Amino acid sequence: MTAPDVQGGYAVTESRSATTASTGEATTTGAPNRWLILVAAVLVQLAIGAVYAWSVFGKALQAPEAFGWSKSKASVPFEVVIGMIFVGSYIGGRIQDRRGPRVVALVGGVIYSIGVILASFADADRFWLLIVGYGLLGGFGLGMVYIVPIAMLQKWFPDKPGLITGIAVAGFGFGAVITAPLGQSLIDNTPAMPTKAFLPLGIGYLVAILIGASLFQNPPKGYVPPGLTTAAAGPAKDKPVATGPVAARRDFTQDEALRTPQWYLLTAILTLSVTAGISLISVAAGSATDVAGYSKVAAASLVGTLAIFNGGGRIFWGWISDRIGKMPAFMGILGIQGVCLILIPHVANAALFAILAALVYTCYGGAFGTMPSTAGKFFGVSNAGAIYGLMLIGWSIGGVIGPLLIAKLIGDTKAYTLGFTVVGIIALAALVIPLITKPPTEEQHVH
Repeated sequence: MTAPDVQGGYAVTESRSATTASTGEATTTGAPNRWLILVAAVLVQLAIGAVYAWSVFGKALQAPEAFGWSKSKASVPFEVVIGMIFVGSYIGGRIQDRRGPRVVALVGGVIYSIGVILASFADADRFWLLIVGYGLLGGFGLGMVYIVPIAMLQKWFPDKPGLITGIAVAGFGFGAVITAPLGQSLIDNTPAMPTKAFLPLGIGYLVAILIGASLFQNPPKGYVPPGLTTAAAGPAKDKPVATGPVAARRDFTQDEALRTPQWYLLTAILTLSVTAGISLISVAAGSATDVAGYSKVAAASLVGTLAIFNGGGRIFWGWISDRIGKMPAFMGILGIQGVCLILIPHVANAALFAILAALVYTCYGGAFGTMPSTAGKFFGVSNAGAIYGLMLIGWSIGGVIGPLLIAKLIGDTKAYTLGFTVVGIIALAALVIPLITKPPTEEQHVH
């Protein structure tokens, strides 16, 4: 019987291909089904992706029959979550690279679920419970869990890293599609105490994460997918120092990656893409009503539909980036967002507004679907948890700056043209970054 994987996996049980050091040829021994691990990862991401449904809860907290909080107060827990994601993903990524994916996902999932459950005891006089539970604990646990499938799946799917990580993080984007109507239904049961909805949701998240994360494990060292060898893989785009998706070079450590300008350039791309996309996301319902004449009900339905494009964009751009290259993909992501944002305030037609908004959502999600495999190609996958986990500071920065900037620019006068034009120009100006970003050379890789 094969010994357990020291990086956190069970003993291998099904067929796999591994590359021998001497010949580079594939040999077959036992390994788990990598597609089953992918399904488990999507299940976990669906659970933590529920955070994107916060607008449902925020609106309920503002209702006079509930807590009657201001819009700014009701948004604080979500802002704390976004800020804590980076902390959790950084710490979780470092632990994952040493202890394996399962333990990090399980611990993070328990912390996340406990935080959501704790939030169910908040009321009008106990705002701090929402901050501590949903915000601090929930955000930290979410970050720990989020980074795990991204780093793990790149090791299982070196032949299609963009597509697979795109599918995994698409689960995160689709989480709101499930939680938004479910959460609203639970809130309607106790409209005067909307926080009670967090109790069954937290329990459901815990069950889903425990089931999915229990299947997580890294592939055996030297793993090559069936039908793929290093010789047959051919050169990978954006990777000059490898013979294929499973390179023979030593991967960068976190410290080595941080000594390269490429790490900062990639983080800047993620930050600016998040800033652009989340600027629209944060005011989507209001802009649909004020710019394109949607009713409040229609605007709410549109926002729910747009979440599908957020998830789908992660798959599409992850897939297309494997074919056209990572930097061309990011040019498309930033360029399309920039053009659409500039056009949106001038569109009175409801259908055209929806199309432009859907393109922005698709590209916003696309950055999250493309960046993990880009980091893997630039720095290798051995320390992907720590390296990409640290990059997610761009998510936190952009997630705070974007909504604050667009809200300030639009203001009480509803200056949508000013707001979206400024953000659109920022996205277009950011095109210079992928133009100048090249993969690290062997000379930059400090041994």
